[in-house]
Amino acid sequence: MARRALGPATVLVVQAVEAMLDQPALVACSGGADSLALAAAAAVVGARKQLSIRAAIVDHGLQAGSAAQADAVVAELESLGLPASVLPVAVRRGGDGLEAAARDARYAALAGAASAEEVVLLGHTLDDQAETVLLGLARGSGPRSLSGMPDRRGRFARPLLGLRAATTRQACVELGLSAWIDPHNSERRFARVRVRERVLPVLEAELGPGVAEALARSAALLRADADLLDELADAERANHPAPDLDCDRLAELPAALRGRVLRDWLRDAGARDLSAVHLAGVAALATDWHGQRWAEVPGVRVVRRDGRLVAQSANSVAERALR
Repeated sequence: MARRALGPATVLVVQAVEAMLDQPALVACSGGADSLALAAAAAVVGARKQLSIRAAIVDHGLQAGSAAQADAVVAELESLGLPASVLPVAVRRGGDGLEAAARDARYAALAGAASAEEVVLLGHTLDDQAETVLLGLARGSGPRSLSGMPDRRGRFARPLLGLRAATTRQACVELGLSAWIDPHNSERRFARVRVRERVLPVLEAELGPGVAEALARSAALLRADADLLDELADAERANHPAPDLDCDRLAELPAALRGRVLRDWLRDAGARDLSAVHLAGVAALATDWHGQRWAEVPGVRVVRRDGRLVAQSANSVAERALR
């Protein structure tokens, strides 16, 4: 990128990236304003700190002309001095829906493309955080869901979670960058689009400005609480010799801690798509035992045997039924 004075919005994006970036990075870039501004800022910070920065464009293949669009983003990024490559992925439809399948494929591709030294930078903004919190609230998924996205998890980092999307759009204008507008971002069949276009504007209009910021602050507070409870749950699991759980010990735990112990235990056993109803059914085997034969959750059957909870995979249960 040619040296020139940075505009005020670009300065904010650069400062956000600079505060987090201290190692080589792979920038995930769709070509939209958020990720394009992120890539530009990462290029500036990389030059300042003498860090290797490159970019990757994930082509989900879900829209006509997606390959050509990915190539156009490569050209835009190379104009910033960033080497870029396209990562084609196959999105498996079904399960939790198209959005979730595309996200899983994207994250897997980015993790596979990054070297051991690189952090993967994602362009989520405060607007995305607010949308995530509202979606979690609508699903009734509990504190972990309401805690939104962390600024860093494993090798993925989100430097822009403190900035509004309006800032990244303005940064692109200041830099003369042509941001791509993803047609999926205006398709109201997606819940996130409806939250962005309908729900958040109504909340801002009825409750006053600052709703998105308030939701992001709530997410940060809830994340701290959820992280602590998860640490306590991990410690509690050590008191239950694997792979079973002691019913008496479970019954003595506070409900918030017991639920997390059961959630993690069930996921380790192969359960998926767990809901509060599923967890309550399994918890009742320990706390409200009156002869229930078992509790079913997606992928796992849980039985009480000799005062302990035993998880049986759905496949093993089906195999025994066919004998």
